[in-house]
Amino acid sequence: MLADVGPRIIRFGFPEAENILHEVAADAGFSGGNEFRLYGGHRLWASPEVERTYFPDNRTVSVCQSGNKVRFTAPVEDTSPGTNLQKELEIELDETAPRARLLHRIMNRDSQPTELSPWTPTMMRAGGRAILPLPARASMDKDHYLPVGLLALWSFTDLADPRWRFGTEYIQLMQPAERSCHFAEQMAGISNPAGWGAYYSKGTLFLKRAPLIAGAVYPDFGCNFEIFTNLDFLEVETLGPRVLLQPGEHTTHTETWQLFGNVPAGDDENWIRSVVLPLVAVV
Repeated sequence: MLADVGPRIIRFGFPEAENILHEVAADAGFSGGNEFRLYGGHRLWASPEVERTYFPDNRTVSVCQSGNKVRFTAPVEDTSPGTNLQKELEIELDETAPRARLLHRIMNRDSQPTELSPWTPTMMRAGGRAILPLPARASMDKDHYLPVGLLALWSFTDLADPRWRFGTEYIQLMQPAERSCHFAEQMAGISNPAGWGAYYSKGTLFLKRAPLIAGAVYPDFGCNFEIFTNLDFLEVETLGPRVLLQPGEHTTHTETWQLFGNVPAGDDENWIRSVVLPLVAVV
């Protein structure tokens, strides 16, 4: 976790093992200024993706620790393109397993109301694959006339790109180190009632959970999970419901992270069902 900028989680991994998160080497050690820097790792954004989303989180954050909980609070975003939002991230580490609970908070410190959704992209190291579950499949009959899910596409989403694998029960997105493709970036979002997404790389499985809140309105046509990749890293992202924050109000968004080691490699849906799903069941 970083304290000189952020709030950011820059590393998540087993002791003495490789970081499962991506770190941007060119941004390491830099702080201050008005230039937005990716840094890497996990961050807290506000959706929709507009100018204020890229407010540079380059200033020192305050830190408060109590037991196995640590809270990081950023200064109010009060300079251009600031919107007088204030962001906070509280991390609670499990004492017995590689598991963490993340509570994200966005506060409206302005004199005017603002509408937003908490958005939490996690940058994963290169060379792995993201996995998202699709809603349950069933043959068409009188009980299955209506749609059961959605797939949100961006202008640069190319379903013919070989980094995508659309299966019967899962979507996978690969992040090769190099790839000749029409667009360098790829992105898609879904409404995910299962409430989990995963990233697999070199025997390590990263599992990220965020519940879909019934009746809530989500951004990007209704997405609570999104995945993105370029030629450098891949992101597993979750979003909270869209809210109208009055002055002084806040909204929260919770994720749970788990990490599993020595996970056998695979790439098809039989592998997901036999290897990944049993780990999803570990709560």
